Amino acid sequence: MSTSDIDDSVRAELTRLRESIDNIDAAVVHMLAERFKCTQQVGLLKARHHLPPADPDREARQITRLRQLAEAAKLDPAFAEKLLNFIIAEVIRHHETLAGNGTPPPNPDAAA
Repeated sequence: MSTSDIDDSVRAELTRLRESIDNIDAAVVHMLAERFKCTQQVGLLKARHHLPPADPDREARQITRLRQLAEAAKLDPAFAEKLLNFIIAEVIRHHETLAGNGTPPPNPDAAA
């Protein structure tokens, strides 16, 4: 069956759901941008005070916390952990850059 064969009511419902997904995706991107603004401030503070870029104890606590939140939200905790690990790795990369040269990684939105 091709998309042209879909009933109009089904097509309308599909469009409505996809618009909701698009809105949620936009919110996720904006929330991640805000999170990275905060973690960049943390990275600058760590670099200024010669603190290590990674904090394994904090990361472990965050993973445990996120897994609990995921379970409560009926989201696969393993997926949530993978996502957080990906985010943490990117944050650490930014912190290492800051520690190495004292300047933040390029931010294409900085001029906005």
